[in-house]
Amino acid sequence: MNCELCHGAGGRLLWQNGLARVVAVDEPGLPGFLRVIAARHVREMTDLPPEECTRLLVLVLAVERHLRAALQPDKMNLASLGNVTPHVHWHVIPRWRDDRHFPGPVWAPARHDGPVPPAREAAAREMERTLPAALAAFEG
Repeated sequence: MNCELCHGAGGRLLWQNGLARVVAVDEPGLPGFLRVIAARHVREMTDLPPEECTRLLVLVLAVERHLRAALQPDKMNLASLGNVTPHVHWHVIPRWRDDRHFPGPVWAPARHDGPVPPAREAAAREMERTLPAALAAFEG
């Protein structure tokens, strides 16, 4: 099988257990963009046993909660697409009214090319540093 999420991290690894890993996505202009990636290869959420599906969703929501508290974005985006990479993964994306894509999706062409406020970049780095402690209750 040639699945990039089975054979690569999918981003900069921040945390993992037997269920999933959380990685930072280096997307210009979008500090705090994270992915929650299922540890084993499954194509769809409904391919997971119900209890594993529930645990994965609880993890996605814990990541969102941590991002919201740390970064205080204007809005949060959660997306599970997998059209290009058919391996269950969730995009957890903090959004601000002044980000380069707002109000469109982050995959749309940028509307402007303005800089990210330095304080937001610093807060994203701190959020990444504190994420493992915030997820310590999740077991594999």
